[in-house]
Amino acid sequence: MLSLRRRKVRAGETSTSARAISSDLLSDLYYFNMTCPGQPGGLANNGSDTELVLGPAARTLLTLGYNIAFCGLLRVDELLKIQFHDITTWQNPETGQTKVTIKLPFRKTSQFGDIKPFVFWELPEEFQHLCVVRALAAWLKKTRMTQGFVFRKIRAQDRRAEENEPMPSEQFLAMFRHNLLDIKVDYVPYGTHSFRRGGCQWLSVERRWPLRQICEWGGWSQDFSHLTIVKYLISWNDNPHVDRDDFFNMHRLPAVACPTCNRSCHCA
Repeated sequence: MLSLRRRKVRAGETSTSARAISSDLLSDLYYFNMTCPGQPGGLANNGSDTELVLGPAARTLLTLGYNIAFCGLLRVDELLKIQFHDITTWQNPETGQTKVTIKLPFRKTSQFGDIKPFVFWELPEEFQHLCVVRALAAWLKKTRMTQGFVFRKIRAQDRRAEENEPMPSEQFLAMFRHNLLDIKVDYVPYGTHSFRRGGCQWLSVERRWPLRQICEWGGWSQDFSHLTIVKYLISWNDNPHVDRDDFFNMHRLPAVACPTCNRSCHCA
């Protein structure tokens, strides 16, 4: 991999990361998929991606995939290998709050076991477009699935594959790109790594998690001399968080108020 990168640099090619997807863009996708008229979808009979139409089941599955990959900072190949026996749910009898625990079967950075579980609590209404618990409940309600791979191939007429085989990453990417076109967004800068990069930036910029906490949650080494996490936080290909004119503009409009602390200042 390093030698390939060196050859590309010598040839004058520039390494470009997939653009990080933002929580606002995921919100647009979520509400579009929620309100899109029900229609049969799936691959055309000839299997051509160019004739892919997303049906209600595909959209529900995509929302679940988006949220787990974004909030869990997962690679798509890790996401698509999740099976139902890797998932446990628990509801607090006093508060009624539900949590979902996902234990990944494998990780690129933990190939010899000792993989820490990902625990997702039900998020407030303001974050329903990112809530793993709600998305999983919607998928279970629609499919009644209880075993096998969670993410299976979507076939013609919006049918999920009966055989217990995971969805290929190529199909997930094709469906994601068609979903972006639904909301008039150019899909070219985005890829399967957009969720891992976007989730990392969301936790850092919007949720203001410390860098050490992000590394611990995402499974990165906390040896900051490697600076691996920097490429997830910064890339020239990403949309800017602040307009260049507003860096020192103390009178710019306030940000969206945080539903937890109610602060809307840019220094919160």
